[in-house]
Amino acid sequence: MIPDKGRIPKGCGRSDRKTIMHSHHISLNDQPFHYLEWGSKGAPILLMLHGFPEYSGAWTELAARLSHRFRCIAPDQRGYGQSWTPAEVGDYATGKLVGDMVALIDHLGGGPVTVVGHDWGASVAYVLAARHPERVDRLIILNGVHPIPFQREMARGGAQSAASQYILWLRRDGSEARLAENDFAKLMDLFSAKMDLSWMTPAKRDAYKTEWARPGRMRGMVNWYRASPLQVAASGQPIADLPELPQAALTVHQPHLLIWGTGDTALLTDCLDGLEDLAPDLTIHRIDGADHWICHQKPDDVAAHILDWMA
Repeated sequence: MIPDKGRIPKGCGRSDRKTIMHSHHISLNDQPFHYLEWGSKGAPILLMLHGFPEYSGAWTELAARLSHRFRCIAPDQRGYGQSWTPAEVGDYATGKLVGDMVALIDHLGGGPVTVVGHDWGASVAYVLAARHPERVDRLIILNGVHPIPFQREMARGGAQSAASQYILWLRRDGSEARLAENDFAKLMDLFSAKMDLSWMTPAKRDAYKTEWARPGRMRGMVNWYRASPLQVAASGQPIADLPELPQAALTVHQPHLLIWGTGDTALLTDCLDGLEDLAPDLTIHRIDGADHWICHQKPDDVAAHILDWMA
């Protein structure tokens, strides 16, 4: 496949380290997908999975610091950026999202690969690692949560339930239109709520808005929330009859590195309690002075932890 250098999203080209980025358009399961690539073809692969409301270009800073050792692959996941964006909620079930990444790994040679996930990308990464261990040899999560403790905390009616009330708003009919109004003002409010967005330069903001403005993308992005079976309790009103998630099927046996920005107000540290029971080979590094957007705020620190752990 010939790199498509002409379709690189504006605002996220070469980094300050002059790392060359290639843009690829491919077919996965007969649907169009897009991914960015940094590094040498023969290097070990890092499959980097973004979350809401980002896209493949969100990994630019980190890839610039890792591509001397790794082949960094960052797809636009289903519903985002330049990848396939079906309109139906059912097309965003976790199994289908994971299936996309299985197909991408097979396209790249079959693996195994190291998967790096942030936010919603972490949710896909955990299930991908648990269900397809032959394709994933290591798992790295950056401010993301395993679905079992996340559901436990969201159902308790406590602090995480309060922090997750925005999910219920996003699931409402028409939320995508509200997010897009006034040049994405509401989406920018969500992006920056109680978080440090000083890393968001005008060029980066324009690049994000270019991706958000693609037809159907707002609906596709929100459909991830609508399709999720996880339940959010009202504050002070715990959910008592919660279906039990299958712990054995969601246990990660591969080496697992978690890097956590301690200032995160969207995902709280209570969600880490018991993670060692679901990932017995677990290493955790906490980084002060960073919140949910740790990849942008502390790329040097994040890269250093990854390089040390992967050595």
